[in-house]
Amino acid sequence: MLMFKAAPGLLTKNSDIALDVKALNDDGSFEGYGSVFKNVDSYGEVVEPGAFTASLVGARQKGRSVKMLWQHDPSQPIGVWDDLSEDSKGLYVKGHLLKDSVPQAAAAYGLLKAGALDGLSIGYRVVEAAPHPDKSGVLSLKKLDLKEVSIVTFAANDRARVDTVKSFVAAGTMPTVREFEEILRDAGFSKSKAAAIAVAAKPHLRGSPRRRPKPMPC
Repeated sequence: MLMFKAAPGLLTKNSDIALDVKALNDDGSFEGYGSVFKNVDSYGEVVEPGAFTASLVGARQKGRSVKMLWQHDPSQPIGVWDDLSEDSKGLYVKGHLLKDSVPQAAAAYGLLKAGALDGLSIGYRVVEAAPHPDKSGVLSLKKLDLKEVSIVTFAANDRARVDTVKSFVAAGTMPTVREFEEILRDAGFSKSKAAAIAVAAKPHLRGSPRRRPKPMPC
């Protein structure tokens, strides 16, 4: 059973575009998209163009690299991102797996080559977000602090969000209202019910709800 171990405090989001295996080269280099713009995902969120610009510039200025991880596990770096940039489509990534020196990278290369996995997913913190001006109930992510881009087994990486909130509790802290709402949605609650429960639990959580929920039906 795969266990995703996203770093505490990080959210994850898949790109919704399968990694093209044809882009995987014999030396372990490959390219794809870690995130796409203007796509409303299952969490009612959309990443806006320019969301990664400040983070990428800041990382370069500070000499900080965006990590390439296996399944969002900070203890398993598997390669190096050689190029991360925004284009009209989304967050373009180009990197190479350290398949000759890291066993998990070699395993990832073999699985990619065989088509057994083809997902990319980002690990990030929200810096700026606001309700979408045209789409009711949708949150526009305007500025994100990008920390890592992972190769993942499943395109929809809901498990990572669940484990993120669990890690807060294990560390003796509590998730934000938004994060608590997301774990409820992972558990199968509707958007409105998850939002209402999260608001009710607000005194025990951190942060504020992102929108006013509809009352729960009796």
